[in-house]
Formats: sequence, C-alpha cells, structure tokens
Amino acid sequence: MIVTIKTKNLEQSEALNTFVEKKFETIQKFVDDDKMLTEVFVEIEKETKHHKKGDIFLVKAQVILLGKSLMAEANGDDLFVAVGKAKDELKNEIEKYKIKKIDKTRRQARKSRGKDEV
Repeated sequence: MIVTIKTKNLEQSEALNTFVEKKFETIQKFVDDDKMLTEVFVEIEKETKHHKKGDIFLVKAQVILLGKSLMAEANGDDLFVAVGKAKDELKNEIEKYKIKKIDKTRRQARKSRGKDEV
C-alpha cells in the first residue's frame, strides 16, 4: 500500500509522515484483493494561519478501487484526531462499497436462479 501525503500551510515532518502512514496502513486489510494495488492520497491542510482555536485542520483522504474513487474528509482542532477521523470515515466508505458490490452479485445470482426454475 502506498500512502501519498501532501500538506498545505503546514510543514511536513518525519513524525507526521510516520503517524499518517501507520494510521492509513490499517486500511489495507479492508482492501484485501490481490488484484488491487492500493494507493491512498492524504491531504492535510491548516485552513488559516491566524486562527489558534476551533477546527483549523482539514484532512482529506482518497482511495481509488477498481475505477471507483472513495473520499473522506475530517475537520478538527487537533491534527492527529482529525487524521484518525478521516481514516475511520474512509474505512466506512470502503465497507459500504464492498457491501454494495457483494449485494449486486447476489442479486444477479438470484435473478439467474429464478429464470432457471421457470
């Protein structure tokens, strides 16, 4: 799994890179197909330079799965909490996508089974 990190209005440090990579590496177990080379794009942004409190950090995460792009966004006053929220939201999006894909194949199987019985 490849994690690409981009920052805006914020310095990109080695500690930040390590933390983000560790957080988003756990997404790999939800994308367990061997055919999929997974790349996660993470954009970390400090929205304003003059505000000191409130939701000043914005984290956007995107993963592309077999032609489908899934996005997650999180705001927070703490950078590390916002990264965790974005990871959790992206995990939920992947789970919803996989459930839809499985249900679609099951519906098609039921339709074909119903035609055979007629």
